[in-house]
Amino acid sequence: MRSKLPDTVAPVPHPSSEPASEPRPDPLAWLTELEGVPSAFASTRDGIDVMLRDRGLRRTTPEQTAESLLRGAHASAVLEGSTATLDDVRAGTGGDAIAQAAVRVSTELLSLVPVVGRSPAQAFARLHALTGGGSPGRPISSEAAGRLQSLARTMLQTKAPALLVAALVHADLVSAAAFADHNGIVARAAERLVLVGRGVDPASLVVPEAGHLAIRPEYESNLRAYRDGGRAGLHAWLLYAAEAQAKGAEASPLRG
Repeated sequence: MRSKLPDTVAPVPHPSSEPASEPRPDPLAWLTELEGVPSAFASTRDGIDVMLRDRGLRRTTPEQTAESLLRGAHASAVLEGSTATLDDVRAGTGGDAIAQAAVRVSTELLSLVPVVGRSPAQAFARLHALTGGGSPGRPISSEAAGRLQSLARTMLQTKAPALLVAALVHADLVSAAAFADHNGIVARAAERLVLVGRGVDPASLVVPEAGHLAIRPEYESNLRAYRDGGRAGLHAWLLYAAEAQAKGAEASPLRG
């Protein structure tokens, strides 16, 4: 499986007394020039901002955040193959092993917001450990570990729009399949982490996982396109992701 991100990206330089070198090019800047991509993500961001502004972030409650995380855990579990219902997940004791793994991730997800901002690979490993899957938190090979590190460096170096970065992180974690299992749960949780950590949705009220579930056939086909379709597949995934993230906003508890 081919990475759509640079295989080797030099680490972010540490401050020093030496003269500053030429600024490093943003590794994702070229994605913002793909046809339709900037406008698609701008429209989605506008919709999210309107939803949050209309309800007022100061008037939201921890219970709404918890409900958003719960809905996300259920949707992510179903996409991973769970047959649990939302009521099963809400009950706390119901659901199958996949649903339980997704709920464990959602329970600690927001505690990882500071981690993903400074050490994304560490956050990915912790997400997998929370699933309780095989070889918890450890990539399956040195190649897989390198893929995670490359993605992490790219995240730290880019100033691309947060929605785009979140979409790319999601698809790359799924296609890399760096962990023994539950890579989809990890990827969808990482997408939400980026949205929170980069200020799109500070209270985590959007439910991106539910957005993907709402258009599941397109989700699965565009992930395959990202993995196998080169530049065209990457382009298709980004356009799809903007639509799915908009549907994630529609699934927010703020919508009632």
